[in-house]
Amino acid sequence: MYDWTWKRFEELTLDELYEMLKIRQQVFTVEQNCAYQDVDELDKVSWHLFALKQGSGTVTEIQAYLRIVDPGFKYLEPSIGRVLTTLEARGKGIGKQLLNKAIEFSDVEFPGLSIRISAQQHLEKFYREFGFEPVSAPYDEDGIPHLEMLTS
Repeated sequence: MYDWTWKRFEELTLDELYEMLKIRQQVFTVEQNCAYQDVDELDKVSWHLFALKQGSGTVTEIQAYLRIVDPGFKYLEPSIGRVLTTLEARGKGIGKQLLNKAIEFSDVEFPGLSIRISAQQHLEKFYREFGFEPVSAPYDEDGIPHLEMLTS
């Protein structure tokens, strides 16, 4: 079980921000061996969702994370990105919980708008389970094949 928290950038504590950036670097830069600029201006115009081990009460126990970029900044639609789970949490269904929470939140926060993602191509089937459909041909993003996908 997990404790889930939504925050805007300006609501994040320094410890929360540090731990989120650390876990993003661990997954996207170290694990995926991908050198790219993770920290960007989009963090400032996003909702951030993170899951802590239930009852841990410490941000050093982040198990999953994503952000939803407000409409009009990356795409016309709200955009889910930086989706990750820790090695420890993988295979336990937290990724599905994470996506479900993001879609439900987006439907309330941005009613009537589709959600766009830039998905790693090998995760296409996973995202299709949540109603995302490819709207682009595969393209390279930082050395990893991606697809743009959109909910209908």
